[in-house]
Amino acid sequence: MESANVFADLRGHAARLHPTSLAALVAADPARAADFSLRVGPLHASFARQKYDRPAFAALIEAARRAGVPAAFRRLFDGEAVNTTEQRPALHTALRSDLSPTPVARAAHGEATAALDAMRRVIAALQDSDVTDVVSVGIGGSDLGPRLAVDALSGPLPGRFRVHFISNVDGAAAQRTLAPLDPARTAAILVSKSFGTQETLLNGAILREWLGNDARLHAVSANVERAASFGIDPSRVLPMWDWVGGRYSLWSAVGLPIALAIGMDGFEQLLAGAADMDAHVLEAAPDRNLAVWHGMTAVWNRNALDLASQGVFAYDQRLRLLPAHLQQLVMESLGKSVRIDGTPVAQPTVPVWWGGAGTDVQHSFFQALHQGTEVVPADFVGVVQPDHPHLENHRALLANLLAQTEALANGVDSSDPHQRYPGGRPSTLLLLDALTPRALGALVALYEHSVYVQSVLWQVNAFDQFGVELGKAVANRLLPPLRGQAGDIVDPVTAALLDEIRRDR
Repeated sequence: MESANVFADLRGHAARLHPTSLAALVAADPARAADFSLRVGPLHASFARQKYDRPAFAALIEAARRAGVPAAFRRLFDGEAVNTTEQRPALHTALRSDLSPTPVARAAHGEATAALDAMRRVIAALQDSDVTDVVSVGIGGSDLGPRLAVDALSGPLPGRFRVHFISNVDGAAAQRTLAPLDPARTAAILVSKSFGTQETLLNGAILREWLGNDARLHAVSANVERAASFGIDPSRVLPMWDWVGGRYSLWSAVGLPIALAIGMDGFEQLLAGAADMDAHVLEAAPDRNLAVWHGMTAVWNRNALDLASQGVFAYDQRLRLLPAHLQQLVMESLGKSVRIDGTPVAQPTVPVWWGGAGTDVQHSFFQALHQGTEVVPADFVGVVQPDHPHLENHRALLANLLAQTEALANGVDSSDPHQRYPGGRPSTLLLLDALTPRALGALVALYEHSVYVQSVLWQVNAFDQFGVELGKAVANRLLPPLRGQAGDIVDPVTAALLDEIRRDR
């Protein structure tokens, strides 16, 4: 089936379902709650409140089959050059699982295993020192994934080190992070594949001066020479590879801050959870494949229902950074307007991802979700078992989680238009049995694989990110004028703003 025909077929199903409310779809199918749910390990997913029926859902699964999703997963795991614009594999799966017999995948897994051994040596050396705090300096994929995992998991698990993060080039971020720390008891990790990232080098220079001791500077980079020229001994540089994109790299030595915060055993459990999801998506048929269900639901909402925004709401404070990580993972991977062959895409691609932590968000932007003019599909993420003793609080949290998905879907009619809730807001509910490293690993890997499914349907490259480079290049051109030096300023608005910035105050 041609791509255009696939999307036309899905839109036909959407038109057929348009007169039927989401509440009516649920009420008309007593088995829907059970049949539109799927469990993989510690993760239960319910798609019962998405606005499709059984024929539409079957069309989605058939579209995935005809697009070649199972074969595409095999190519990904086998290390084929799925990053076509850069002619590279995308072997983040090899960082946590060994599911391919191909030489390139086995070699990558061997390098990943060696990197784990090197991480253990770094941790052991730090444990033998007086270091109590570690500052991780990176941005984007070198920051968001590790920051999420540390924030989510560092509470109940043993970890000797307090881990802090600096990403923004704004000097206020570094100043605030370092103010309460003792440089004599602090180590730093600079994370940059090229060791040329402006934000990381500028913040790294602040750390180097503040520490006053290069022996407590470590790096994770593919460019050992640049790290050495910065003052970091090659023995303190852990590897990165061009076959792992930044937003997929938390499973590598980029995850050293995670291992420092929760212990190496906890980090390996994180990898094991992702490996569980890898095995599932590689082996499960499309009609029982959680990544296919999730990815094709995203395609349905974007291309059949024409919904341009996607919410993600974590009903667990420990997962408050999940939306930020997913913003990068999804929007950097799928924010493309040309297909792999260079031709324009024929349909919209990635929606805008955004979100926050419940119940806080219920008192901010949920007004717009319930009664606004735009329908925003949402992923709700909850945790069944808490790791604290405040059970009544947890029951209230779960009650709100369930209530919001119900209320958004069903709404309430009223003779007073101000008191009317239209409903019809679709959502997926993802429930973790408990927030363990293994469960978090499975959850994050699910989203990675869902992104890949969407990229196959849209025929875009999920693994390059040229869109982030233009602004950086322009910023480099504007630095000399901000230093009072001559510069080539061609944009009249920028010229006027530079004059305003440089005015005597």
